[in-house]
Amino acid sequence: MDRFKSVLLKFKSLIGLLILCVIISIITPRFLNINNLLNVLTQVSVNAVIALGMSFVILTGGIDLSVGSILAITGAIAASIVVKSNSLLLAILVALIIGALIGAFNGIVVAKGKIQPFIVTLAAMTIFRGVTYVYTNGTPISGLGKNFTFIGNAKIIGIPFPVVITLFIFLIAWYLINETRFGRYVFALGGNEDSTRLSGINTDRVKLYVYIISGIAAAISGVIVTSRIGSASPNAGTGYELDAIAAVVLGGTSLSGGEGSITGTIIGAMIIGVLNNGLNLMNVSPFYQSIVKGLVILLAVLIDKKNKK
Repeated sequence: MDRFKSVLLKFKSLIGLLILCVIISIITPRFLNINNLLNVLTQVSVNAVIALGMSFVILTGGIDLSVGSILAITGAIAASIVVKSNSLLLAILVALIIGALIGAFNGIVVAKGKIQPFIVTLAAMTIFRGVTYVYTNGTPISGLGKNFTFIGNAKIIGIPFPVVITLFIFLIAWYLINETRFGRYVFALGGNEDSTRLSGINTDRVKLYVYIISGIAAAISGVIVTSRIGSASPNAGTGYELDAIAAVVLGGTSLSGGEGSITGTIIGAMIIGVLNNGLNLMNVSPFYQSIVKGLVILLAVLIDKKNKK
């Protein structure tokens, strides 16, 4: 019985996802349509990439509320570069650099300023959302070429390209967390910062790196979103930080840090995506959808807390 319970707890996120899929497919058979499933995967890809970056931050016991604003500003900058120079490579490179720099800003202030990550990233969220409005003058940037829109809309062997990108990012994140010394430092920092510091690990450097990773992940999502829509909106990414945090938590990562997995984060992102899609297929009002998502997240946190006790 104890072994069954331990297995159940270990795979609770995956079991929850499977149960959710079964329930939705019974209520609305359209859910299992291949085109709909591919649409779900495409929609999940953006949140999944952000959530993968967010996982590194939350595993250290931090939080990053600025990812939605990073998505918006990097998407806008990438779009403007494409419009002016028609250089896809330059646009992506600059977007990634900007995402890394904003992440570095967050990491430095958190590590050296000794300020709570919630406050630092909340301020960054507001600052860079404002920067986006100033940069775009409050209007969308359109007129992007087919070379750029290819990223968000193309398919490879029938698989949407954003899904391929997400899989690639997942493999990198999984390797960093599970197969490198840096990954062990991330878990150690989230488990006990004082002990980690006393053991000779540069905790400030680890914090810097995880926020840089989060910034780069948000920038990648910014490029994907901008490419899919075909324009860069200054409002892009609003609320995305909440969905990313929800995906991480639903995947079994503890908000207090030190416990979780990259695989769980992907499953958590799938739960959010399947739930959104199912509610849309059932014609549930967006107002009620927010309530349902909030209740699901709250339930996940309560289960996590009970398991720890």
